[in-house]
Amino acid sequence: MRKTAEYTALVKSIASELGFVYCGISKAEQLKEDAVHLESWLNKGYHGKMKWMENHFEKRIDPTKLVPGAKSVVSLLFNYHPDEIADESGVKISKYAYGEDYHFVLKDKMKTMLTLLSEQIGDIDGRVFVDSAPVLDRAWAARGGLGWIGKHSLLITKQRGSYYFIAELIIDLELDADQPTTDHCGTCTACIDACPTDAIVANKVVDSTKCISYLTIELREEIPPSFSDKMEGWAFGCDICQDVCPWNRFASPHNEKRFEPHPMLSEMQQGDWQDITQEVFKDIFKKSAVKRAGLIKLKQNIAFVSGQKDD
Repeated sequence: MRKTAEYTALVKSIASELGFVYCGISKAEQLKEDAVHLESWLNKGYHGKMKWMENHFEKRIDPTKLVPGAKSVVSLLFNYHPDEIADESGVKISKYAYGEDYHFVLKDKMKTMLTLLSEQIGDIDGRVFVDSAPVLDRAWAARGGLGWIGKHSLLITKQRGSYYFIAELIIDLELDADQPTTDHCGTCTACIDACPTDAIVANKVVDSTKCISYLTIELREEIPPSFSDKMEGWAFGCDICQDVCPWNRFASPHNEKRFEPHPMLSEMQQGDWQDITQEVFKDIFKKSAVKRAGLIKLKQNIAFVSGQKDD
């Protein structure tokens, strides 16, 4: 028991040193309740064209299918809230995409964390996950006591709101599990009321096919005309449901240099966005998550939200 407590303290200490603002631990076991919700969500077609969500169902609900012998799931939160908002031009991109792609930044930190743990504890079998594998990250973060799932289906923390990237370390190391916290949304419906496309169809349930983030990133086809007057300028992602959340009044700027926006981003005017070239796109978004959409999709989105035809 003493070693378990020591290892738990070590895990949380290393996480803090690497810049993670919160670290929560759960026992690696099947997520039975979340499995029911996931199956219902998929059956209703709320995942839209994201057919990959239908794959690896067992792995999504059982961490031991991803890491045989896994005993603990370490959930980590990394703040990405920017110091300034870069949407003066009227064309908006989600705050999480201002700087370098979080997949690379967080995976670097997670791999360092696993290395440091192995150096001090010995051989550890584990894997790191950053939103790119079949892991229900919000469910694990909530189970690890880091926050609760809000009505918009995102994780909210009482101390700093919801502008966080979530990462997991699934390892075969016995650790002390944290206790889940309680839901503090109460009767507030700010996120539901503010969503211009009515994507939040029930408490904690989002119909992705109506979500602006899905329409501007995941949907590889043209955005349906029915959304033409509902995008509110969002050309890549959307922060509306988070921006209106009362808990985000506690959000504070991150201090990760790799998340700082390219200097040109805040200088872009409406015309610059509409005439963006391959060279400018590569320069501004060379390491950004915006590359996921690609220049053609981004230009289509900009034309759509600006009410112009894409030539």
